[in-house]
Amino acid sequence: MTTLFIRYPAKASVDSGAAQTCPFALVGDGGNLLQQGASPLGNIGDMVASARRVVLLLAAPDTTLLRVKAPPLSAAKLKAALPALVEEQVLGDPADCVLAATAEDSEGLRTVAVVQRAWLEVLVKALLAQGAHAVSVVPSQLCLPFQPGAVSATLLQGDAGYDLVMRQSQFEGVGLTLPAQPQAALQTLRALAGEQPVTLYLPPSQMTQFAPLAADIPHLTLEEDHWAHWVASSRSAGLDLAPALGAAGASARAWERWRWPLRIAVLALLINVVGLNIEWMRLKNEAKVVHQSMVQTFKSVYPKEPLIAAPMDQLTRNIRLAKANSGQTGADEFVTLSAGFGEALGALPRRDIIAALEYRDHALLIKVKPNTVDAAAVAQLRAALAGRKLDMQEPTPGSWKIVPAAGGKS
Repeated sequence: MTTLFIRYPAKASVDSGAAQTCPFALVGDGGNLLQQGASPLGNIGDMVASARRVVLLLAAPDTTLLRVKAPPLSAAKLKAALPALVEEQVLGDPADCVLAATAEDSEGLRTVAVVQRAWLEVLVKALLAQGAHAVSVVPSQLCLPFQPGAVSATLLQGDAGYDLVMRQSQFEGVGLTLPAQPQAALQTLRALAGEQPVTLYLPPSQMTQFAPLAADIPHLTLEEDHWAHWVASSRSAGLDLAPALGAAGASARAWERWRWPLRIAVLALLINVVGLNIEWMRLKNEAKVVHQSMVQTFKSVYPKEPLIAAPMDQLTRNIRLAKANSGQTGADEFVTLSAGFGEALGALPRRDIIAALEYRDHALLIKVKPNTVDAAAVAQLRAALAGRKLDMQEPTPGSWKIVPAAGGKS
């Protein structure tokens, strides 16, 4: 999986009509640089679509960083309070801006990034239109190396001049668009940095041009600029402006990616629901036909008897009654069970062992007097019952349940 970092030039440079070239770097998950270069945004669409995430390093001149004091608030309440907190420091209506805040520092202050909403929406939508899966937007000034007690800066050469980017502390930084005049740019940098030492990061192609000029500027050190600086610092910047865009941000693309899978899932669910309903209706019709057939069979056998229960239950009861009237008894009826138990009990040396006897649910329930039978007697009784196709169960000690043996019920 890869992450694509893009440095987009300042809006002032775009408004000037100059051709826009965007430096970019494709970085692996381990931080290794896979590819780098500079190209118009429209020419790197394949790279944008293939990367897992696109990180847009927004030009420092287009991002204002404000330090504000905010009361302890939840994330939702802080988002609602941000326009009022920065209103006095922002020219124009805060509603026309995208606002994002860092976590509270040890001094109780937060850094709030302010970007023109219309401009940021144009950039993010352009990346989403090229197939970006997820977009993060980080101010460029917070992507320079952080050096406590010193200022980090860079001069990004664009098609219409320099973008001066300065990082003064962990969450403070500024940006300016300057004419393409190296000497004036260095003097402006020195004036903005005050008395603090400055480390100016420049690409190797500019080191030869700026080295003689920087020698005359006090407390100014030149270092070669590498994408590794920007990548490492962007991951600890603590600010992402993309979520503050809401529905226009990077989440909009995520729903588009799931549009067809969701449609297919809904269609599959619909097919299954329709199929289940069709099968249920078929089974219901079959059950109705079977029930009608059973009713007809019952009425053909008992034409004068009203049907007051389920046909099968009433037919079974009538058969049982017919057998009883003819002298036949079922294997689970009281007479059969009690007779069989009485005959089996005769095999025991002692017969006065029964404390209670009850017939319930086609079973003979017997409660035995305490200390009247031992294990040998129980085994002898069980064997005698088995010879009469009866089974003795013992749900609880001292309680017997006599039922027809398996295969012996009729």
